[in-house]
Amino acid sequence: MTTQTVCLNGEFLPLEEARVPVLDRGFIFGDGIYEVVPSYGGRLFRWPQHLARLKRSLAAIRIANPHDDDAWTALVNRLIGLHPWPDQFVYLQVTRGVARRDHAFPAQATPTVFAMASELAPVPAAQREGGIAAVSLPDERWLHCDIKSVSLLGNVLARQAAVDAGAAECLMFRDGFLTEGSSSNVWVVRNGTVFGPPRDHRILEGIRAGLLDELCARGGIPMQTRPVLREEVLAADELMVSSATKEVVAVTRLDGRPVGSGRPGPVYHALYQAYQAAKQAGG
Repeated sequence: MTTQTVCLNGEFLPLEEARVPVLDRGFIFGDGIYEVVPSYGGRLFRWPQHLARLKRSLAAIRIANPHDDDAWTALVNRLIGLHPWPDQFVYLQVTRGVARRDHAFPAQATPTVFAMASELAPVPAAQREGGIAAVSLPDERWLHCDIKSVSLLGNVLARQAAVDAGAAECLMFRDGFLTEGSSSNVWVVRNGTVFGPPRDHRILEGIRAGLLDELCARGGIPMQTRPVLREEVLAADELMVSSATKEVVAVTRLDGRPVGSGRPGPVYHALYQAYQAAKQAGG
């Protein structure tokens, strides 16, 4: 069994030995941000885009960036090099740090920086070939979903609703319009065109969103970003979700009913193959 090494505030140590004080604001308030970046064959995938989102999230909640770009890159690559798995994902978390419990920002606090590499397991063959089931729920989260915050209780409850229903994901709707999944972006296919919701404060714009833009353009697949009604989702020819760990996966059942033919469709297959080619090319 591989010993998992993590980095906590610059110290590399076994996962079991990592400790954070109970007054860390990430523990007390969920006052922090995170990022997840995959690595294939030891090569970071779309790292500049992940790093840019990490910096945007830090700036949005006014935490000073604890590292420059080179230091972040060195940290992540060192973690990957310490583990034997060919494909990995690195979880990065920065909180505002340790301070007396008070809702207002502390006058002085040093950010807590935690990083962990884990094995990136492929999507199970049964899900890849047959798609996944999803359920739908109203989106009851806060209105800054564009910040990759560690305050994920709304997402946790949505994902648990999917688990309770024997499904793999939960698709959320706000005021009758599609937002996103509990841990993924959602894509609707109608008549060969891919539709995605606006990338505003109501969703976290996944790094895979930009990649799918590129893959659709290369493959001649029409793509539109616009508000997507719940009725359009229910009448979709195909549904897909994307994330750093799922890559892109077809949703073939929603709320117990088949989506389209009930099998992964041609647009999904085209995008999945293009995604694999992008991985081989390094992004």
